[in-house]
Amino acid sequence: MPHKTNQLLDTLPDLARQAIASRITQIELKQHQIVCDIRESVTEVHFPVDAVVSLVVPLATGEIVETAMTGRDGVLGATAALNGRISLNRAVVLIGGRSLHCGLEPFKAVAKEHPAVLSLIGAHEQVLLSQVQQSAACNATHNLENRLARWLLRAADLHGGDNLELTQEYLAQMLGVRRTSVTVIAHTLQQAGMIKYARGRIQLLDVPALRDTACECYETVKLNYDAMLHRAKSNE
Repeated sequence: MPHKTNQLLDTLPDLARQAIASRITQIELKQHQIVCDIRESVTEVHFPVDAVVSLVVPLATGEIVETAMTGRDGVLGATAALNGRISLNRAVVLIGGRSLHCGLEPFKAVAKEHPAVLSLIGAHEQVLLSQVQQSAACNATHNLENRLARWLLRAADLHGGDNLELTQEYLAQMLGVRRTSVTVIAHTLQQAGMIKYARGRIQLLDVPALRDTACECYETVKLNYDAMLHRAKSNE
């Protein structure tokens, strides 16, 4: 396993990290790929490297609502190693990229041998739940410009770079708004020099200005994840 590829894995003690490393392979996740779906059995665990995955809830109308994002500071599917094998949401690849992949049963075997793995999964689930709660509050109370800035910053953090392959249509779907609304706000951010938008690609040009524009939710989620990783590393 390449060193320092997934921040969550990097916090594990050496023996636990090596045990997982011996059981994982690196794969490519493609944009729009469904990694697992609601009420389906979870059979694999993913530690994203530069892929970004959205956790969404599909509605009967055909719309989907994003509840959280996970990427290089998180893990996908690991909860099944603790308390069941059924996914309660749909995990769809937002930005394609690399992920470290492990079958569920090998992962469960490592988790049984190394308590630090179970502890880390539990801590991750707590901050993931806090992200879901923050997302609900954000969608209910903050305006679209603030939300879009927050969303772009979070996606860039998880991807590990400021160039994001995203269409306006996909952005609108993730934010739960009309495409025309995203077009207007994206144009405003571009005119202000914060982003550069070309068809299917967004480049973050002025991250400090985007942070000033983003609602408080960006910093709240970031601080929660940073604190989790710091605690895990301190306990190594």
